[in-house]
Amino acid sequence: MFTKVERIKKDLEELAKFNSSNEGGLTRFSLTREDKMARDYLKEQLSKLNVKVYEDNAGTLFARREGADSDAPVIMIGSHFDSVKNGGNFDGPAGVIMALEIFRTMEENNIETKYPIEFVAMIEEEGGRFGSGVFASRAMAGLVDYDQLERNKDKDGISMAQALRDFGFEPEKIAETKRNREDVKAFIELHIEQGPILENEGKDVGIVDFIVGINEFKVEVSGRPDHAGTTPMDMRADPLSVASKVVANIDSYPGPENNGTVATVGVLEVKPGAANIVPAQVVFTVDIRSKDESSIKNVKKKIMDELDRLTKDTDVTYTVTEMLDVKPVKMNEEMVSLFKESGEEKGISYRNMISGAGHDAMVMAAVTEVGLIFVPSKDGRSHCKEEWTDYDKLQKGIELIYDTILKLGEAK
Repeated sequence: MFTKVERIKKDLEELAKFNSSNEGGLTRFSLTREDKMARDYLKEQLSKLNVKVYEDNAGTLFARREGADSDAPVIMIGSHFDSVKNGGNFDGPAGVIMALEIFRTMEENNIETKYPIEFVAMIEEEGGRFGSGVFASRAMAGLVDYDQLERNKDKDGISMAQALRDFGFEPEKIAETKRNREDVKAFIELHIEQGPILENEGKDVGIVDFIVGINEFKVEVSGRPDHAGTTPMDMRADPLSVASKVVANIDSYPGPENNGTVATVGVLEVKPGAANIVPAQVVFTVDIRSKDESSIKNVKKKIMDELDRLTKDTDVTYTVTEMLDVKPVKMNEEMVSLFKESGEEKGISYRNMISGAGHDAMVMAAVTEVGLIFVPSKDGRSHCKEEWTDYDKLQKGIELIYDTILKLGEAK
């Protein structure tokens, strides 16, 4: 075995200590004290290797391992190290430690590649603090501008621009984080499956050939606050009456697509939130996912049509704010073939998969060719404290990517 399971275990357990949760599980939001501690740990480990460590103004941590041809496009490997609230220790960090372990192993074995390799550790993939996910990869794809950084705020009203500035970054230069297609040969990410398929089938890894598209948006339905006891029902402008009908039907909108399309309302907030006041405003989020872009558009149109119908000729209005809109992404076929070849050569069992979760890889497809490997999740659990992947199973995924990197990087 080229890696040491004990080393992978130690890294993940060390990262898990940088946690603000008092309720169980991992809470590590972006640009916080916990972020800095995790970042410093990774920098310390990387400083022991023959690499150049640097950060961009989106808060992404990089380490570059030079290739024989320093002008050749770089191969990026990694994932994110932020978490959801009270999440698990593997979602994101498993892919970051994959990149760290591959760097260590290449140095231990005196591997030289033609192409430079870059370790990548990204923030705000989950959107846990500022509400806009896959942030660092979107910045590398040139999809983030300074105005977005000012608009995106946490629950305390701190903008992402201010948080970046407080961390020592220069958010005004966010456009400079964009990476050009000619400068990046590939991006490879490892992630836990977050589902039960690999464990149930006893497969070592999943080779992803498709990532679903995601459209996430916020709906604000506004009416008029009134006294709950003295305002007749036919004289009310109640936004909850409208919002509740849409929310109640959310499971019916995707059905006719008949292709696995899903829609979810994950946030529902009633304002001002008093038992004796007719609500003034209702805010809810909608998350639509499908491997078919037209299905996403169809489901969204049904929701918009329903809101139009319910608010027509009333004093209730609504607005929609886009939070995330990413098209379905097909993985690079050459990369998929290389993964399969490495799996067969190394005796690592695999199956092809579709990812129903969004990942940085889907955004990086706008920059370069991408590959995504899944490792098994115990009982399919994720985004909770029970999230778990056996370290020896994680090692299998790392071995597969390591072997692929040697081929892709044209190791000598």
